[in-house]
Amino acid sequence: MFLRKKVGIDLGTANTLVYLANAGVVLNEPTVVAYSLEDRRILAVGDDAKEMLGRTPGSIVTARPMRDGVIADYTTTSAMIAYFLKKALKGKVFWPEVMISIPGGASQVEKRAVVAACKQAGASDVYLIEEPLAAAIGAKIPISHASGQMIVNSGGGTVEIAVISLGQLVAYKTVRVAGTRLDEAIMNQLRKKHNLIVGERTAEEVKIRIGSAFIEEHEGYKERTMEVKGRDFQIGLPKIIEVGEKSINEGLQKPLKQMLEGIKEVLSETPPELAADIVDKGIVLSGGTALLTNLDRFITYYTGVAAFVVEDPLFCVIRGVGMGIENLDRFREALK
Repeated sequence: MFLRKKVGIDLGTANTLVYLANAGVVLNEPTVVAYSLEDRRILAVGDDAKEMLGRTPGSIVTARPMRDGVIADYTTTSAMIAYFLKKALKGKVFWPEVMISIPGGASQVEKRAVVAACKQAGASDVYLIEEPLAAAIGAKIPISHASGQMIVNSGGGTVEIAVISLGQLVAYKTVRVAGTRLDEAIMNQLRKKHNLIVGERTAEEVKIRIGSAFIEEHEGYKERTMEVKGRDFQIGLPKIIEVGEKSINEGLQKPLKQMLEGIKEVLSETPPELAADIVDKGIVLSGGTALLTNLDRFITYYTGVAAFVVEDPLFCVIRGVGMGIENLDRFREALK
């Protein structure tokens, strides 16, 4: 009897993770593709392509085929999924069953694009699972209970905010402001405040090392700083400056406030009984952007509801997708 492989994919704006049934997460690479402009030939995918970001000659383009959690470039995405499937299955792609995560409020057109891209890449059956549900399953939240659970899954392209009860999304919103927007905000802040032009990779490094959503100045508080290398905006020559976390925090406020508005909106649409459950249990934060220093404190301070980050927030969605593909019959109702 020939058994088809079961594969779970978390196709993110920043990173793509692949889960193989009974083997766990087998691949975690950046969602970046490098191709030549002349014949659209794919030259590198994942880690190799990320190394080229901002460093390619004119004839080669490095691009993120996913924008704000949605397929922006169909052909490239399909080629990328095929590459990841081949790598995860060690070259033996025999029509695997694939489950893939999509943003909570994805339109029919967006859903069809994801299914078509997977089928073109060699999948036989494609199941779609909404990201907030996958994140909740991965965070081990009992989603089938009749009680409100709020999850905020912030990735590279979107923040998925959802209230879940009885295995369904009761209220949800997708805010297309997340990790990549925070990087852009840092780039803008460095240009405006310090006359320094930096690329995406440097901005991301600044975010990880000294980015903070909320600064509490208590006794003994010492500001974190780091050296940032870039190009002087006015004279165009390379320059190194010392940047502190307060300046970066100031630059991050606009996108963070947009995330906060989304959370408040979902809370205001939540039925009162479920809202009471959320006050008791708190808001669960998952996704890579949940790793931003003090994001939980920022949300707690402005909403009055306790927020906490799950362990391994980066792997929350893929764990949920993996559990979904391994227990297809149990999760069939939740799948679209």
